[in-house]
Amino acid sequence: MATSSPSKKKKKDAEKTSVARAVSLKALKLVFNGQSLSAVQIHTTDKLEDARDRGLANEIVNGVLRWRWQLEFFISQLLKKPLKPKDIDVQLVLLMALYELNECRTPDYAVINESVELVRRAGKKWAAGLVNAVLRSFTRDKKTLLAAINDGVVRYSHPPWLLEKIKADWPQHWQKILAANNQRPVFCLRVNELRHSALQYQKLLLDNDIESNVIAIAEQALKLASGIDVRLLPGFADGAVSVQDAGAQLVAELLNVSKGDRVLDLCAAPGGKTCHLLEHYPEIDGLLAVEFNEKRMQRVQENLQRLQLESRAKLIVADARDTKQWWDGDKFDRILIDAPCSASGVIRRHPDIKTLRRASDIAPLVTLQSEILSAAWQMLKPGGEMLYVTCSIFKDENQNQMKSFLASSDATEIIIDADWGEACEYGRQLFPGEQDADGFYYCRLKKAI
Repeated sequence: MATSSPSKKKKKDAEKTSVARAVSLKALKLVFNGQSLSAVQIHTTDKLEDARDRGLANEIVNGVLRWRWQLEFFISQLLKKPLKPKDIDVQLVLLMALYELNECRTPDYAVINESVELVRRAGKKWAAGLVNAVLRSFTRDKKTLLAAINDGVVRYSHPPWLLEKIKADWPQHWQKILAANNQRPVFCLRVNELRHSALQYQKLLLDNDIESNVIAIAEQALKLASGIDVRLLPGFADGAVSVQDAGAQLVAELLNVSKGDRVLDLCAAPGGKTCHLLEHYPEIDGLLAVEFNEKRMQRVQENLQRLQLESRAKLIVADARDTKQWWDGDKFDRILIDAPCSASGVIRRHPDIKTLRRASDIAPLVTLQSEILSAAWQMLKPGGEMLYVTCSIFKDENQNQMKSFLASSDATEIIIDADWGEACEYGRQLFPGEQDADGFYYCRLKKAI
């Protein structure tokens, strides 16, 4: 039987790797053009059939978005003059290659050769020599370039406005937060407690040669030693387990639902917290989930169906603020507001936030949150409780928002006494990376009787 020669095999492997880099370039162009990485991945990196290709493409894309400002500094030092905006392909290829050369184990010659080929394929043959020269200079002068970094924006690879805002809000924690934002996120599971305890499912994982560890702050949370295709998780398709950060898993317990309570979940998509509430409180007497975006509400529906919880929840696509259009007037015992926010607490999981978020976004978000709070408060029963949650670390969206709301309503704060996070003037802040969780803010409120 004829077999492939070693040279043919090497050529085939190189072609496969080139596919991964070509897809990485396509994905990055879309993100730099304003699209979110989660939306882009569906049509780019997720389409790659080979797991190794997907792994490499996601590593490059996330790495470039995570370390963009440091990589751009290297380019500025290595080029005599900046590239023109129309040459974004060349800029992105350089960013991709510099990330690999600085952070990955790929042989230098392979990165350089494929980068040269990539700009040729992109129709920029004139740039082949330039890319080759820049990358070879970097491999030669890497130590000198790294030693030349003396600016916080470059060192921590955050846009100036974001670095300064984090520094101003958290003068005692800003360096730790910035460092956490540049770490790879933990792959965390939420075990469906209607099926298994965390320890029972951990044993099931081990039986399938999947290593995991308990995360102390959340009862049903398990951290995997490495990422995995969720379809390979035991019982995933049948609802035994979901992927959810440990910080998000704190919400169910904090909402403090009692038997017979009517529960409202506002801004519910993608449904992780909705499903966890139904798992954690099997006695919930009807949960209403409201989400403005119809496509995102489909995610809620899919999650409920996989977990076999759809019969216990009613879904409404509507603006949470426009209660006349969807609320029947029957008040709720418990309300969860998973508020739209800057997502500044989940940057390690969504590094495109550094590129896409703007300082000017924050004030409109604060206004939106305030309007949702006011609308929700009218639907809460006297003596009822509300949990306000964001995945933000910005005080304007969190404790300052709560300060304003408490001053203008009949709400009182229920203090969260916990061994995680930091007590704020109002509410409690969990920082990114703390106890293997993302950054979240929580504040419990009680309505006067």
